[in-house]
Amino acid sequence: MSTSTNNLALITKTQTLIAAGDIVGAEGALVELADTEGDAALMVVLEQLPAKDILAVIREYDNSKESVVNLLVSPAQFARAVVIEKQYKDLTRTHLRGMVNAIIFRDDADPVEFLTAIGDLEGGSEALADYFSEKWSRVEAFARSGVFDAMEDHGDMLSQDELLGKAYEKPKLEEDEIADKDWMQLAWILRYELPDLFIEMLLVLRAKASAFDAGFGEDEVAEDDGKVETADTDRGNVTPAKRDSDEESAI
Repeated sequence: MSTSTNNLALITKTQTLIAAGDIVGAEGALVELADTEGDAALMVVLEQLPAKDILAVIREYDNSKESVVNLLVSPAQFARAVVIEKQYKDLTRTHLRGMVNAIIFRDDADPVEFLTAIGDLEGGSEALADYFSEKWSRVEAFARSGVFDAMEDHGDMLSQDELLGKAYEKPKLEEDEIADKDWMQLAWILRYELPDLFIEMLLVLRAKASAFDAGFGEDEVAEDDGKVETADTDRGNVTPAKRDSDEESAI
């Protein structure tokens, strides 16, 4: 049996297991491929799997062990998975934060490369806003003052022009001071290495917080009430592949 035929059979098996809800089994099949034929073979298969299926595997992260899929997923593959994660409607964002931290901060990863890939997709800044949803006031404090001190949680929010004016300020905190491989480090990288994306994410985060306070669902942002439309703040020029019935099966 040829390598391409083997890959097709594995892809079919993986998708069948995911559709049946056996995520552990699906990951196991992918791990077995890496064990028997090497990481390169697994990377070829990952390139051919739809984003929804990669997402189904990587969002079920386990901090107690390293997943070979998490270790090998590329920035582009990961970004496509991240922007459709909201379809799971996980209001706690636990899975989103877990998989972002596990992959962006893996030992061989360049966080900027992964974050850039996310920001370049439609829905990318919205996904990042969802990641920070429980830390909105702390992120606002960081945008305003350069520190995460809770004492800085009070005061007026900076306007978009003021945010742009602060975009290239010298950091008050060095990255190694908050290198927790979690939200603080991610916010630091965004602000000081990808400031445009940081501002876009923060504007979306504000819109979501305002909509929530007003009693709307997080995606129900009124057009004429001064709030920011999330679609207007996504800078991505790349749109995820169109979703057909196949793209919806695992979500």
